[in-house]
Amino acid sequence: MKQMYKAAIGLVVVLLIAVTAWWLGMQRGMSMAGSGHEPVSTQHPSTDPGNWSIEQGEEATRRHISSGLKAGDVDPETGLKIQYYHDPMVPGKRFDAPGKSPFMDMMLVPAYQTNTGADPGTIAISPRIQQNLGIRTTVAKRASLNPTALAQGTVQWNERHRVVLQARTTGFVESLGVKAAYDPVRAGQLVVQLYAPDWVAAQRDYLALLQAGAWVDATLLDAAKQRMRQVGLSPAQISTVVQRQQLVPAVAVVSPQTGVVTQLMVREGMTVQAGTPLAEINTLDSVWLDVEVPQAQLGLIKVGLAAVVSNPAEPGTTFPARVQAVLPQLNNQTRTAVVRLEVDNTRRQLMPGQFVSARLAVGQRQPAVLVPSEAVIDTGRRTVVMVDLGNGHFAAQAVRLGLEDNGQVEVLSGLSEGQSVVLSGQFLIDSEASLRGLEDRLNETAGAKP
Repeated sequence: MKQMYKAAIGLVVVLLIAVTAWWLGMQRGMSMAGSGHEPVSTQHPSTDPGNWSIEQGEEATRRHISSGLKAGDVDPETGLKIQYYHDPMVPGKRFDAPGKSPFMDMMLVPAYQTNTGADPGTIAISPRIQQNLGIRTTVAKRASLNPTALAQGTVQWNERHRVVLQARTTGFVESLGVKAAYDPVRAGQLVVQLYAPDWVAAQRDYLALLQAGAWVDATLLDAAKQRMRQVGLSPAQISTVVQRQQLVPAVAVVSPQTGVVTQLMVREGMTVQAGTPLAEINTLDSVWLDVEVPQAQLGLIKVGLAAVVSNPAEPGTTFPARVQAVLPQLNNQTRTAVVRLEVDNTRRQLMPGQFVSARLAVGQRQPAVLVPSEAVIDTGRRTVVMVDLGNGHFAAQAVRLGLEDNGQVEVLSGLSEGQSVVLSGQFLIDSEASLRGLEDRLNETAGAKP
C-alpha cells in the first residue's frame, strides 16, 4: 500500500509540473502578442529569396497574384526578376504564372534571378547555405602529370628461348643425360643418346667407300655424305665420322643452351620415330611477365617502355624490364589487356608462376590545367565542373578532359589556370542548376561549338 501511495504522489507531481509549464508558456505567448513582439514570419520576409522558407515563398506567390505579377516581371519587394514558379515537392515542373500547385495542397513558389544584371547561366547560394552544404573550392593549376602504371601479373617462360629437341630418325633411347623435368642443363650437355639403325647404315656405306681407296670416285664419297645428311645426321656428326673414319653407333643429342629441361618426353629403352619430341629446354636468364593493364591506360603503354618489377618474395629487390608487346586481346569481364614485359633475370630469383608487381614509367606529360578528379561531374552525356565566380555565384562549365592520374585530371579545354572550382557539394549545385534550366542552356552552348 505504501508503494502504491508513493507512486500516486509521484504521478500527481508530474502532472502539476506539466500543467504549470503549459500555463507559463501561454502567459508568455499572450504577453508577446500584447507587446507587439512577433517572431520572424512571412509578413516580413527577407529580401534574399535564397534564405526563404517554403511558407515565405508561398506568401510571395499570394502577393504576386494580388499584384498581377508573373514570370519575367520584377518583384518590387525584392527587386529581383521572377524566372518561373514551381512546386518544391515536384521541382521538375515550371510555371509562368503564380497560383496553386496542381500536385500538392499548397501554393507555387517563385524562383528569382540573382539580380537584374546577373548572367542567367549562374546560380547564387548564400553563405549560410554554402556552409550547410559543406562547399569547398580549389584553384585550377597548370602543372605536368608524371603518371605511372601499376600492374600485377604472373611470371612466364620466355617462349622465344624455348628449344625443342626431336628425333631425326627412327631409333632407340640408349641413355639419358637428365632424369626429370626441371633438371638444369649446360650448353653442350648430353640430353639423350640414341642408337639409330639408319644412321649406322649410312655411316657404314661411307666407311666402306673409304676403305676401297683409289678405286672409288670422289663423286661416290660426296653422295655417301649426302645420304648421311638425308637420314638426319647433323654437319658436326658427319664431320666426326669423316675425321675419325670410324663408326659412331650411338648419336648424342645435346642441349644447345644453358637452362632448364621444362619437359622430358622419353625414357631409356623407348623406341622413337622421326619427328618425335625428346625434350624441351628453356632458359631463366630472361623471363616474361604478363601484367593486366586497364583499358583507359593502354594509350600510355608503348613497346620498349621501361619498367621495374618487384618480387614480394625478395623485399627491396627490383628487376629491370621492358615492354615487349601489348597483346591484341581485351578481357571482356575485367576490361583489361595483357602487356608482356621481358624481365632481366640473370640472378635467377624469379620463377615462372610467381605473382609479382610492375611499375611502368610512362614519362612526364606536357604542362596542362589540372583539377582534382572529385571536382568533375560526368553524367555520360556531359562533363562539367562548377566554377566559383565569387560573391556566392556559381556556374556550370563544360570541359574536355585528358589523362587522369593520382587524383588529378587534365583539363584540355573549358577551364583556365587560376579559376576556382567546387570540390564538394557540386552535385547539389548542379542539381539546382538543372532545375533552373541551366543544363539546357549549357547543352545548347556546347552544341553550338564547331
